[in-house]
Amino acid sequence: MSTVVQEQGRSVEAKDRKVFRTDIQALRAVAIGLVVLNHLWPLRLTGGYVGVDVFFVISGFLITGHLTGEIARTGGVRLGAFYARRIRRLLPAAFLVLIVSLVLAAAFLPYPRWGRNAWEIVASAGYVENWFLAAMSVNYSALNDAASLVQHYWSLSVEEQFYIVWPVLLLVAVLIARRAPSLTRRGARSRAATAISIVVIIVGGLSLASSVVYTHLAPSQAYFATFTRGWEFAAGAAIALLGPKIPLHRLAANVLSLVGFGLIAYAALTFDHTTSFPGYAALAPVLGTALVILAGNHHAALWHARITALRPVQWVGGVSYSLYLWHWPLIVVAPFALATEASTLSKFAVLGIALMLAALTKGFVEDAGQRWSYWKGSTARSLALMIAGMLTIGALVAGLLVWYNARVEADRPPDEVVALSCEGPLALAPGADCDDPFGAADYSVMTDRNLYSYTPPECGAFLPILEYGEKKTTVECDFSGGAEDPTRVWLVGDSHAQQWQGAIFDIAREREWIVTTSYFGGCPVADVAFVGFRGAWAPADARLCEEWSHDLSETIIDESPDLVVTAMASRQQTADDGSGTPPDEQMKRGLSSYWRSWASVGTRVLAVADPPWNGEVRSPDCVLLNAEDPLVCARPRAEAQPPDPVVAAAADSASPLIASVDLTTSFCDDASCYAVVGGVPVYYDADHLNLEYVRMLKPRLAEAVDGLLRATE
Repeated sequence: MSTVVQEQGRSVEAKDRKVFRTDIQALRAVAIGLVVLNHLWPLRLTGGYVGVDVFFVISGFLITGHLTGEIARTGGVRLGAFYARRIRRLLPAAFLVLIVSLVLAAAFLPYPRWGRNAWEIVASAGYVENWFLAAMSVNYSALNDAASLVQHYWSLSVEEQFYIVWPVLLLVAVLIARRAPSLTRRGARSRAATAISIVVIIVGGLSLASSVVYTHLAPSQAYFATFTRGWEFAAGAAIALLGPKIPLHRLAANVLSLVGFGLIAYAALTFDHTTSFPGYAALAPVLGTALVILAGNHHAALWHARITALRPVQWVGGVSYSLYLWHWPLIVVAPFALATEASTLSKFAVLGIALMLAALTKGFVEDAGQRWSYWKGSTARSLALMIAGMLTIGALVAGLLVWYNARVEADRPPDEVVALSCEGPLALAPGADCDDPFGAADYSVMTDRNLYSYTPPECGAFLPILEYGEKKTTVECDFSGGAEDPTRVWLVGDSHAQQWQGAIFDIAREREWIVTTSYFGGCPVADVAFVGFRGAWAPADARLCEEWSHDLSETIIDESPDLVVTAMASRQQTADDGSGTPPDEQMKRGLSSYWRSWASVGTRVLAVADPPWNGEVRSPDCVLLNAEDPLVCARPRAEAQPPDPVVAAAADSASPLIASVDLTTSFCDDASCYAVVGGVPVYYDADHLNLEYVRMLKPRLAEAVDGLLRATE
């Protein structure tokens, strides 16, 4: 059986005749090209993320070929030497980019982003970034966090975990095979090869099944999980084991290779963020890559070589690893370094700089690191230097976190916020005559002073109600000061209800209310068959949302508070009861259903309309990158403020106990909606309001509360 050893696409056949695989080098070029172009122009090459899957198949093919070759020659695998080679090959460049990313974060990113970047750099140094992102993907509040400089290390983490586990599995398979009696040495080798093949089949089959199931049940986590990607490595491993045994005529090899490249192109051009991935969809790029490699196992010069063997293609394939490392932090930091939003020119500049850095890193770090004699001949030194590198990165991260925490402590919200004439929303008030109502803001960096979810000391620990495993939702905030028979108010909904709590708490403090809050990120308080927020949720998560929503409604009926204030992102939440009724209509009916049930026990309901969109219509960093002229961030009112089911539900209500308040005129004039009004930024992040701006809206919310109270006295 011929075997293949990884190093820069070279193959080693049974007679130790080295043949450079230009097709594999070209696949690397295709893979990195797809990823980089997708990251630079995500709306043009929507499925370019499948380049990562191409890399996974290549790794499975080359590493398995190397390991089986060593097993055939020596009867085993020197695990220490194998891991040391991986360390020398991968870590110098990876650690260099992590350290540079840390410096770039401190130099250019707004300090509130240091914390997330610091923790992701640690996770990347430990090659567990994929699990960090999988954990964050179930944290609704984390979904609005800006991209870190190193989140692309998730795929490198998956690969490194494969490198750790795969040789152990193959070695165990060989050791088990040896236990069976054999009359000949050839029989022992045959059993070992069979055992390895069985491992590949089992791992590939179980991983593919888990990928399909988990992608359906938990799509966000499935994208990053190692076990949902293992079958992609196994596909490459299968080609390494079985490919040499499959006879291919040159014409067949040519056709297969073109079909393979076609499958990769199909996935890159037709997939997008709505594609259920990896799951079944990943079969296209995985099988495409496997077919190209299989075809090249037998014939060196196929039709595609006229293009794929060209020197520029081979060069890109050669620097693909370093290019992957460099391109993403440059994309993220460029707008902040240039103090402007990304343009076509700046994107080409980023691409050029990334290629230059990749070339330098390839020559002076990747290749030089592998030749360095100090650690080349010593497994122990390789491991020691890896640990030293991790500790160095950890120490640098700790320093950045200390600096970050010191700045956070200085940015607590003030006790009181009052808008002066022409400040904040007052610049849009009727009759306001302000010189520059939409001019530069007094600040553009969002800190803890602006965090919409800031909770004052009057709020206690989570109540032992409306709990679902580790998920806790409900808190009581006592502003009554011990007053007798205080007004009891509930503030309920998703984080779009939470963003109003700054103003509600200020009103509560003035009027000595007791406010109970209950939030479930992304989930509407509506009697609907919930599908998801900005796309379909995992079925279990959607069911939990429905359960909380129902339980919350029943709790409100039992408690019969004086007032319920509710808000949610109902325009981005989808319901589908199978009736064919438009989702917005279903949402409107579901909202009305709960509100009427609360009103039936005498509870007043004030529904707060959602503010204009931010991240959907402009870059969340628009104000930050256009601090001197935030008017460029203005968007047409019809685009930024589409119809809201909350407003429609309140309008259809016949009960005097149900009302809505629409504060659109505090964000928009007749023509446009703004990101800065009266010198104050409107938004905290892509999806939520600035706490200071919300607190300036307290008078309008208080007026709406008073109007509802007067109407129902």
